[in-house]
Amino acid sequence: MNRKVVHAAALAFLIGGFSASAQSPSPAGTRTPLLPYQDTTLPAEQRAADLVGRLTLDEKAAQLVTSAPGIPRLGVPAYDFWSEGLHGIARSGYATLFPQAVGMAATFDEPLLHQIGEVISTEARAKYNDAVAHDLRSIFYGLTIWSPNINIFRDPRWGRGQETYGEDPFLTARLGTAFVEGLQGDDPNYYRAIGTPKHFAVHSGPESERHRFNADPSPHDLWDTYLPAFRATIVEGKAGSIMCAYNAIEGKPACASDLLLDEVLRKDWAFKGFVTSDCGAIDNFFEKDGHHYSKDAEQASVDGIRAGTDTNCGGTYRNLASAVRKGMIQESELDVPLRRLFLARFKLGLFDPPSQVKYASMPITENMSSSHTELALQAAREAVVLLKNEHHTLPLDARVKTIAVIGPNASSLISLEGNYNAIPKNPVMQVDGIAREFRDAKVLYAQGSPYAEGVALVIPRTQFRTAQDSQEQGLKAEYFNNDSLQGTPAFTRVDRQIDFDWDGSSPVPSVSMKAFSVRWRGTLQVPVPGDYLVAPHITHFWNGDAVEKVTLKFDGKDMGSSAVKLHFDDTRPHAIEMTYSHKAELFGGELSLRWTPPVEPLRAQAMEAVKQADAVVAFVGLSPELEGEEMDVHIPGFSGGDRTDLVLPAAQQQLLEAAKASGKPLVVVLLNGSALAVNWAQEHADAILEAWYPGQAGAQAIAETLSGKNNPSGRLPVTFYRSVNDLPPFTDYAMANRTYRYFKGKPLYEFGYGLSYSTFSYSNAHLSKERLDAGDTLRVEADVKNTSTLAGDEVAELYLTPPQNGVYPLRSLEGFEHVHLLPGQSKHVSFTLDPRQLSEVDEKGIRAVRAGVYSVTVGGGQPSAGKDLSAQFTVEGVRELPR
Repeated sequence: MNRKVVHAAALAFLIGGFSASAQSPSPAGTRTPLLPYQDTTLPAEQRAADLVGRLTLDEKAAQLVTSAPGIPRLGVPAYDFWSEGLHGIARSGYATLFPQAVGMAATFDEPLLHQIGEVISTEARAKYNDAVAHDLRSIFYGLTIWSPNINIFRDPRWGRGQETYGEDPFLTARLGTAFVEGLQGDDPNYYRAIGTPKHFAVHSGPESERHRFNADPSPHDLWDTYLPAFRATIVEGKAGSIMCAYNAIEGKPACASDLLLDEVLRKDWAFKGFVTSDCGAIDNFFEKDGHHYSKDAEQASVDGIRAGTDTNCGGTYRNLASAVRKGMIQESELDVPLRRLFLARFKLGLFDPPSQVKYASMPITENMSSSHTELALQAAREAVVLLKNEHHTLPLDARVKTIAVIGPNASSLISLEGNYNAIPKNPVMQVDGIAREFRDAKVLYAQGSPYAEGVALVIPRTQFRTAQDSQEQGLKAEYFNNDSLQGTPAFTRVDRQIDFDWDGSSPVPSVSMKAFSVRWRGTLQVPVPGDYLVAPHITHFWNGDAVEKVTLKFDGKDMGSSAVKLHFDDTRPHAIEMTYSHKAELFGGELSLRWTPPVEPLRAQAMEAVKQADAVVAFVGLSPELEGEEMDVHIPGFSGGDRTDLVLPAAQQQLLEAAKASGKPLVVVLLNGSALAVNWAQEHADAILEAWYPGQAGAQAIAETLSGKNNPSGRLPVTFYRSVNDLPPFTDYAMANRTYRYFKGKPLYEFGYGLSYSTFSYSNAHLSKERLDAGDTLRVEADVKNTSTLAGDEVAELYLTPPQNGVYPLRSLEGFEHVHLLPGQSKHVSFTLDPRQLSEVDEKGIRAVRAGVYSVTVGGGQPSAGKDLSAQFTVEGVRELPR
């Protein structure tokens, strides 16, 4: 939705302008006492209540939208509640970019997720402090972070599943809680930032229906699958805010659900923070394509406030002042959400002297620090999942002297980034990561195929030359420190392809992010004569006040600024020139030059590289432009951001088959945000890596895994099914036959699966007791040993199998630990299962520890006959647990 970037006006007081000891000067020069909300010695709750009591009705309504304006007469600066930090602080210039959330989940590393949360909020603070120093109070520069996304990835067709921690409630709860605690910090007085688990609570597609869809899960599924992770982040993680979802649940919009927002959140879980709507969710109450819940915008604003949605991403709540004047709602009812919103700002320290708030002094140099960069690399390494390694194809043998790197994801920026991403600085493309790691080998690159036939993608470097008589791949680039290509370039270089994300950033150090321009010149050639659709492409989630222009020339002729069909009579180089100009205060600066090539000639180019190679590395999979949030994509296998099939698109499948037919070793590297039914690759490829959308260090992590420098340890946080036909309808929110906990078929790769270059064994399993009363805890211990000659990481996984009654899950993950082991080294692992972990949810939604015979299994994955340690225990009695 379109919103204007809010810039702070000249305010009477800046943030940090209040002091516990200072007094305000009166016109006569005397000193007047501080008002209560300015007194830092008072409890934050009291200060928030006092400030809210001083607002006029119109000021109150204005403060209930996420882009809250300043109130100069009270020294209240503008504040925008919308900031993103899913896997790096996003949309506010360069920042450290971690793997997409589903990739972070694949690490099965709870302490790592805590560290990542710390880094993201540290960079958010650094950016916020720097912004305030420059009197900038804009969207995406605040400290209320709209992450993590802890919806359960119940179905791999959902395009936004990549943003989640996978399909398992326990894994999601543990990683989500660690992330929230890392974000918010451990200071007893102030948050470093505020986490916002989303989207509360039963929300996982379809994207095309999300503004009107009604999810109606059974009581068992609601409390067994959809709510546990939210409960953990709120009750244990103490998240300071939460976001309600677009869809309805049990016939009411989630942002108007008394079940979710009052009964569960406020009463059962004693939540004290604030609730924000998803963007436009309040509009859905009354819009014609929405829920038909409220008759108009005024009524929708009243319904949202009374249900417990405290702030509206959008403008609907601005109608609250008129609603009060019409008697539709009492002004005092607005004070409740306002006190929560201002309490959050007080607890962030936004009204206190910087010297009193330890986070207020974080310098901008904390952004992208060396330690943050190292953590991004660690996360990318741990996220890689080895799915197949036949005949020890990996690590690649030193005798491999020529490597063919092919596939649409072999040199793709967006497949490193994912969505809701930070902006990486100087990202290394996948093929270049391999070239850097295998310095003694020759690396041949060919794009090989589009993502799917008819889908545009970035023109690869192989089609560009810097000049007519040159063999150097790429285009000559001139960067100007103005938006008009005037004067002498401030910086020149060769850009291998036009595929950049400079959103809110300067492309090179010598030009200003606010006004710059670029000219690229060289030649373009095509693999076979014919017509090619070529298009400069500017992409934005949010461009604020950016003014951007692009021009394209071909053989000296002006081709305009949009997609154009170019006819080639031959395959010789043709002169090409592209210019880009950018002028903006904050945002904008994402562009690429794309083509829609024919499939067969691209594949033929790849086969030329394969013929010369000793081994083939094929980067295939998906793209965040095919799977994601509410997209205008409608091609075979994809619809509106979701998928209609799980198979690899045909063009990519044909590329793999052609590469394998060469007889060369074939290593498949999957870059994607969700499960793929790569049945052919499992049968025919020599090795398969799942690398997700791996972030700024993804190319290095993948290359190091291929070389053996990184020993893979990732585990699948989602089930890889063999076919979409194995699943119930996408719109069915029942968990029957979904996820490893309820799926009764045979998957391609199961949840928790992942191979290593090392081998591990488990021994000495021990239970603290074999009979326990309902409500007791159980300790499970075992030893894990590295039985190989290679150091490696192992993920010890504990699964609980309850008595089978047709309602309880087949098994559930209830413990995991990511451990590093030297060759021959053993480590003792211990898991304490509390009553909640030992409980089950019945068909009425009641959670209790119940009598029966249970078993636990400890190993490197799900229980498998004879390969893991299993033990039984008996529970006596019944103990119902609080919701």
